[in-house]
Amino acid sequence: MSALLTEVGESEDILRRAQEGDGDAFAALVSEHESMVFSIAWHFFSDRNRSEEIAQDVFLQLYRNLGKIETRAHLLFWLRQVTSRRCIDEVRRAGPRRISLDDAPELPVAPSSHDPLASRRLRESISTLPPRQRMVVTLRYQEDLDPSEIGRIVGLPVNTIKSHLHRALLALRKKMGVET
Repeated sequence: MSALLTEVGESEDILRRAQEGDGDAFAALVSEHESMVFSIAWHFFSDRNRSEEIAQDVFLQLYRNLGKIETRAHLLFWLRQVTSRRCIDEVRRAGPRRISLDDAPELPVAPSSHDPLASRRLRESISTLPPRQRMVVTLRYQEDLDPSEIGRIVGLPVNTIKSHLHRALLALRKKMGVET
């Protein structure tokens, strides 16, 4: 228990030092959260370059708004929220566009016993969902967040999140040929 308290205290100290202008402390914050930010963008776009650009923009925005971050938990919430909004804004700005998974390099993944063809079909199906539904599915199943947390991040009521999830899952089942 005391090790956990020490770790949380050190993390809060890193945040405080970063807010005071310590570049190494800010780099530590980026290092701690960059995989989560990139992962959200990657699962939204399935495009490494776009995901890297989104992550870079999010951390630049963090640098500019670092003084507004109150705690480590607030930082995590803030990063998820800004990443989600940045992804949706990117889709809106670009207009309707089909993202081809064939053009995106595959991330190295440990071998598993799942069906890679089904996984690919599922990723392709997810990429065709409307942006808000795609983000809600990403936050729910990639980040393992519950609907109330997702609602806070994307700024929608919990029932709307549940509705988006329900519609997205119905659409995915239909596209995958799964009987409901």
